[in-house]
Amino acid sequence: MSIQTWTYIIVGITFALYLGIAWASRVKDTKGFYVAGGGVPPIANGLATAADWMSAASFLSMAGLISFMGYSGCIYLMGWTGGYVLLALLLAPYLRKFGKFTVPDFVGDRYYSTAARVVALVCAIFVSFTYVAGQMRGVGIVFSRFLGVDVETGVVIGMVIVFLYSGLGGMKGITWTQVAQYCVLILAFIIPAIAISMKITGSPVPQLGFGGTVAEGPHAGRFLLETLDQINTDLGFAAYTSAFGAGSKPMIDVLAMTLCLMAGTAGLPHVIIRFYTVPSVRGARISAFYALLFIGILYTTAPAIAGFARYNFVDSLNGKPYATVPSWFKNWESTGLVAWVDKNGDGVMQYRAGAPFPGKPAFTGQKGDLGQMLVSNTPTDNGNELYVDADIIVLANPEIANLPPWVVALVAAGGLAAALSTASGLLLVIASSISHDLYYRIINRKATERQRLLLGRIMIGVAVIIAGLFGIYPPGFVAQVVALAFGLASSSFFPVLLLGIFWKKANKPGAISGMIAGMGFTLLYIVQTKFMGMAPWFLGVSPEGIGAVGMCVNLAVTVIVSLCTAPPPAAVQEMVESVRIPRGAGAAVDH
Repeated sequence: MSIQTWTYIIVGITFALYLGIAWASRVKDTKGFYVAGGGVPPIANGLATAADWMSAASFLSMAGLISFMGYSGCIYLMGWTGGYVLLALLLAPYLRKFGKFTVPDFVGDRYYSTAARVVALVCAIFVSFTYVAGQMRGVGIVFSRFLGVDVETGVVIGMVIVFLYSGLGGMKGITWTQVAQYCVLILAFIIPAIAISMKITGSPVPQLGFGGTVAEGPHAGRFLLETLDQINTDLGFAAYTSAFGAGSKPMIDVLAMTLCLMAGTAGLPHVIIRFYTVPSVRGARISAFYALLFIGILYTTAPAIAGFARYNFVDSLNGKPYATVPSWFKNWESTGLVAWVDKNGDGVMQYRAGAPFPGKPAFTGQKGDLGQMLVSNTPTDNGNELYVDADIIVLANPEIANLPPWVVALVAAGGLAAALSTASGLLLVIASSISHDLYYRIINRKATERQRLLLGRIMIGVAVIIAGLFGIYPPGFVAQVVALAFGLASSSFFPVLLLGIFWKKANKPGAISGMIAGMGFTLLYIVQTKFMGMAPWFLGVSPEGIGAVGMCVNLAVTVIVSLCTAPPPAAVQEMVESVRIPRGAGAAVDH
């Protein structure tokens, strides 16, 4: 059977599974809708958290970025995994002990302020919509290549699926769907990694194959990483394993991006809310351990996939006549995510450092986008004739390695599982921010369970439509967009959560001022450097790393303003003490 037929079969089976789970998990009360009734077993919550957190950026883009950036791409590995450790140790157990539904719930009660709650829910909505843009673009990429439909149609299909299982079951349906989605995405990631590792290095363990030797061909007997260094330098790139040298990111930017991703991970509302779904503080700690274990399986495999893809990609294209180009290239060429421009008219594909043409096209789902870009721009004279979008590397890797069609289809299903699992968690954050934090906690305290549940489902529908528009008109690369979301999360939530748990004197004016200052600075810098053409003006820190500076601004403003204004009420300080003092094995206490 063809790749497309296999894709229809496997994707169809997984979608039917997700909808079946959602129907079986449908809820009729707000506790089930927002926190799955608070009774999810720790191992199931660990699986769901891993799926919720490992988005399209982790599945689709991270290995692609490492493949092209080499050592510098490990920023994403270090930042995202390190941030999860911060979340598990510093925030998750204490927030679970607090026992509410959402992050704005904690901020509003801890800082005894409706204004603080409003600022927090605005930050939650802004971060979630920024993040969901990357997920819907991931859905569009998969559909455009593997299911033979345009991106708009693919995004609409994804919107319908995620609305049905999110709206029916709320957090309960999302949780058990994400358990299934983790199983799908991890199999889709690991199976081709094992197969490709066997083909290149002879090792069935990708992590060992990545550090092993090439089994056959002109590089047989040489270490794979040594070979990649030579390939890169021969093509004019920095050595694959080099750090902070020519062609690599400066050390200050690497540090800023890593800190930003760490703090952003610990401040992501859709991940934090997962720890409200377990029955106890002890359950929160255990589920955090499981989640880190399940996340580690994918994250230790990603560098190996990146290295294998780099090796196969260059070997299959560079110096080859276009007339004999492998079928995978022409398949992806139709999506506009890879392109070749014959600068010297010799019909041979040449891959070198640098862009083949000025600028970088924004892929909107129209297959002619990149072709129009090539027509309307004079090619550069740097010798590079190939354009390859980093987002396709994981999806194209099985085709590049000539794996069976069912493996290619499984990877497509895995990419959809990663994008949809995170999208559903983000959509619930948006819906709960409006229906619970805004409507119930501020506007109408007398709202019935039925009214709150109905509004929550309506808001999921509204959020799905807006997210779909982001998928059709994406603002950038999946991992880059997600990195910006992490910047906004690190500069808004992480400082006020950290201080709210560990510093009794953090007060209402400090928290409000800190969130506005931190997120305002970060957002302004991103707009200036991303959309207004300004060069990075703060020590050369890129917009993807500026959230670390925004976090420091937030911390400083919160501390200074808190010290200059009245301390929190005694009842709030007592609440902080009771939340912080570990009574880990018992059931969580609501305050």
